[in-house]
Amino acid sequence: MRRYLADIGDTECAEGLHALVLREVEVPLLREVLAFHDGNQSRAASALGINRATLRKKLAAHGLL
Repeated sequence: MRRYLADIGDTECAEGLHALVLREVEVPLLREVLAFHDGNQSRAASALGINRATLRKKLAAHGLL
């Protein structure tokens, strides 16, 4: 995280740092967890600690469905 912050420096981010980091990390995380569980959304959601409906909402929002 420190390296990431150092890389972006004082760059302004209209959406805020939290949203920026989530956008950068969430898509690869979702892809990897789904791949690890062979596309099984129920198992992937369980591993992520979210319910399946929330996982599907996130997948749809990122165009991963």
